Amino acid sequence: MLDWKSLHNTIGGAAKILLSTHENPDGDGLGSATAMWHYLNSIGKDCRLIHTSELPIEYEFLNYNNIIETYKAKNHDSWIAECDLAIIFDVGDFQRLRIIGEKITLNSVSAINFDHHPDLKDKRFSQNYINMNAAATGEMVYNFLKTVDVQLTLPIANGIYTAVMTDTGSFCYSNTNETCHQIAIECLNIGVDHSKIYQTVYENRSPAQMSLLADILNNLDYSENGELAWFTIDQEMMKKANAIKKDIDGFSDFIRSIRGVEVALMIFDNGNETCRVNFRSKGKYIINDIAKSLSGGGHKFAAGAMVKGSLSKVLPKVLAEANKSLVNQDNNFS
Repeated sequence: MLDWKSLHNTIGGAAKILLSTHENPDGDGLGSATAMWHYLNSIGKDCRLIHTSELPIEYEFLNYNNIIETYKAKNHDSWIAECDLAIIFDVGDFQRLRIIGEKITLNSVSAINFDHHPDLKDKRFSQNYINMNAAATGEMVYNFLKTVDVQLTLPIANGIYTAVMTDTGSFCYSNTNETCHQIAIECLNIGVDHSKIYQTVYENRSPAQMSLLADILNNLDYSENGELAWFTIDQEMMKKANAIKKDIDGFSDFIRSIRGVEVALMIFDNGNETCRVNFRSKGKYIINDIAKSLSGGGHKFAAGAMVKGSLSKVLPKVLAEANKSLVNQDNNFS
């Protein structure tokens, strides 16, 4: 059991509190952070939610009164320097904080790791609140608030519901548990518009995304008897589709839905000698070990990494690791 009362006391003793999540933020990180922001604001804390990437348009509905800020040195450096506490949600790896992590370290801000990813024992976190059995970090935020007797408001519930819904694939993934449904019921009773949130998150694709997806489907590759489906996205494809970086989100989940595919793999060329690698598994194969071998990490069935090198160099390396892992796991099944 996590000592939520201890966290409550830590928050009580803090004057300025920074909230953040990983780069390329998702529904769990943003939902968890916004829920906590509304709680901290309600008790009079000087808190700001600052992250390193642009806010994806599908999560703009969480941005009440522009509470979600994208880091800019002139707007944030002096404030972060005065913080005495940072609470980081769903990050998986401190490195995924990028410039926010650098500022936390530079200013010796006490950082709390609030997560359901494995504990990497990173000493840059002063405290760790980890529950790998939680379906989402938002589930943990819910448990914390309930433990310290906080009455959920609609803005808090919107954040928690979004976190749980997105990290369970709309309550369809294997990590969905009874608690998820109990949280959903309570959020609906408070007034969360579940249909609107679903449509905003999952039915909000841009024409550029559809054009890019068409290109991906025309060039999709398979290996391991069709169980591994993989695709690459380079800067020429992005330019052709008039797409931006956040347009690539969700493609791995879509490819995983193909009949016979157990693992979907995306390699995105950032154009600066680094590639973003993303894995999604239906559950037969564990893929976070592949990500770890590439200096990344994540959940058993959803993981990723940032790999240095051009696409031509990264692709064979990643494919070799993925194919080797799937073969080894197949041998263990035998």
